[in-house]
Amino acid sequence: MAAVADRLAEVVDHDDPFVAEASGHLAAAGGKRFRPLLTLLASEVGDGWDDRVVDAAVGVELTHLASLYHDDVMDEADLRRGVASANARYGNSTAILVGDLLFGTASLVVAGLGAEAVKIQAETFVRLCAGQIRDDRQGLDEAAGAGGPADANPLAGHAGDPAVVTAYLQILADKTGALIATAARYGAMFGGCDEVTVRVLTSYGEKLGVVFQLADDLLDVASDTSGKTPGTDLREGKATLPVLYARLSTDPADARLQELVRGPVEDPAELAEALELLRAHRSMDQARAHVARVADEARVLLDGLEPGPAVDALRALVDGVAERSS
Repeated sequence: MAAVADRLAEVVDHDDPFVAEASGHLAAAGGKRFRPLLTLLASEVGDGWDDRVVDAAVGVELTHLASLYHDDVMDEADLRRGVASANARYGNSTAILVGDLLFGTASLVVAGLGAEAVKIQAETFVRLCAGQIRDDRQGLDEAAGAGGPADANPLAGHAGDPAVVTAYLQILADKTGALIATAARYGAMFGGCDEVTVRVLTSYGEKLGVVFQLADDLLDVASDTSGKTPGTDLREGKATLPVLYARLSTDPADARLQELVRGPVEDPAELAEALELLRAHRSMDQARAHVARVADEARVLLDGLEPGPAVDALRALVDGVAERSS
């Protein structure tokens, strides 16, 4: 991880002091470094890490960081990792451009790993953006009364349909799971694992990514100490898993909560009320149970690998991610 941190600092540096500062703003704020950690751990299932594994880890972290700059502009967030978000510090235009710059830097780093790595990076980027577009559209469609083509947003206009949960999980698999899957895939590839192991760890990574995002969604409701502005998803009208379960309730006592979470909650007093009601609602327990099920699926995938410290660590990583939502 020290080697990853050194390489990350090297590649985000720039001749222009302002560009260097803005590019390194969120990197310097720290964060979990979850994706590069996964790349390194996956490599240990094979021959272990080297400079290529480090560059792969840096590539996925840069892609993630770039997406955060864009996310914060879309969410109008004030905080990220306990510091001012890039958009709050530099303005929306600069934050977007720095995100673009970091995407480009990620591509430069991955280009040194060969054509297959570049193809994987491109495919991952497409999935990430498509998932984010669909996630963003649900908030916009809710605000506009779910207008437009019937299939434009699978979550709009179907508040009582359990199929919306499946649609939402696919969004998570694309917008978050795809990059975490690539983190594990790169580690296995450049760590010298065989093709079967690479496929297993890629599938494991995608499941882990869904658990990771579901835990984040729960934290957005349950915690005000996570370093991010609480209730961001509610304010934007995004139907996260606890919100979907609340909408599916047939209990008349839930009418007020359902009224509040049927679209964007822009009024501060109503946002506080929605958070209070949702935190106490059984939909949070339903969502936590779903997190546990997907976490179990990720662990089962590891059962076919040869036992060892790296596999044990990957199994513990699932536990740690899932426990964030408990």
